[in-house]
Amino acid sequence: MKIAIFTDTFAPDVNGVAKTLKRYTEYLDENDIEYYVFAPKTFNKDLFSKHVLRFTSLPFFLYRECRLAIPNLPHLKEELQRFNPDIIHVATPFNIGLCGLHFAKKLNIPIVGSYHTDFDKYLEYYDLQFLSKFLWKYMQWFYQPLSKTFVPSSDTKNQLQKQGFTNLSIWPRGVDHSIFHINYDKQHIRNKYNIKEKNILLYVGRLSPEKDIMLIPEINQMLQESYRNNIHWIIVGDGPLKGKFRKHEASNMTLTGFLTGEELAQIYASSDLFVFPSATETFGNVVLESLACGTPVVGTNAGGVRTIIQQDKTGILCEERKTGEFVEAITKLLDDKKKREMMSYHGSRYALTQTWDTIFSNLVEECEEILTKEVYRVLA
Repeated sequence: MKIAIFTDTFAPDVNGVAKTLKRYTEYLDENDIEYYVFAPKTFNKDLFSKHVLRFTSLPFFLYRECRLAIPNLPHLKEELQRFNPDIIHVATPFNIGLCGLHFAKKLNIPIVGSYHTDFDKYLEYYDLQFLSKFLWKYMQWFYQPLSKTFVPSSDTKNQLQKQGFTNLSIWPRGVDHSIFHINYDKQHIRNKYNIKEKNILLYVGRLSPEKDIMLIPEINQMLQESYRNNIHWIIVGDGPLKGKFRKHEASNMTLTGFLTGEELAQIYASSDLFVFPSATETFGNVVLESLACGTPVVGTNAGGVRTIIQQDKTGILCEERKTGEFVEAITKLLDDKKKREMMSYHGSRYALTQTWDTIFSNLVEECEEILTKEVYRVLA
């Protein structure tokens, strides 16, 4: 099977979609499955690959890490026909994704897609709710012709079904257990960032409105002084609200910027709690990474996060933007070390069941089934 992937974001972009697709292509490499990626050029950090064709692009206003490409259609068509794929996978519904949809129809190539980002929810954070009706109409038009649309969680599947989407299949996310695990020296991080406080609270993610990042300073301020004096926050990430966040940054906070790999995993494993107020996740990769490192999560009871966290077993779910509930959950767990240790055990055990190989293998099998049905349809 030869797979052509059309996406408006790809490595070295820093977001869940790009990272997932990069892992997917690594899996295809390891299993000798041919693929070709059509993607935008990103800033000036592009990585050369004979399997990737890139096009000039501009940043998408809702999500600057996602690019809007300006594709050279004749060149794209030429490369696509040269590769001669058995199936097309469109990962995003914008310019490059539209090209994939167009040429799948024009060249009669079977097509599947994936839905990664809840852009409708994002509109609320940018005062663009009036576009919601038009966005859903466009999304329905875009995804309707696809043989199958892969979604990251049951929560996202239910949401799309309510909007009239069909042929949906759950494609969850995995975690790299060679990097994200519990076996790290916790003192290393304390020494590196000069942390003297008793407990470490962690946030990992984009510093942007849709992540509700500005709730972190509120939560910190609402904590009783006796707790606040014994807490150090580590904020990992970057984004458009970095400057605003720094204005509200307390003396018990450290902003590290963007981190990856073992450097990030060490921080997860060294923290007592992972606090994640975002309500816009279709999955929540960082939540699974935290559990894999043995760190319980205090998260929002919304989106994909609530499909990962088992309430009172691997973490605590709070209602969206209810800072008081976050404060209550944090203090409850900081007061109960045995509870945190129990959650750490169950969280890391659960994460061990979420392997990338199994998840990608299932995805490839579903694509093969679609091709088999297509062959039978043509023969009939």
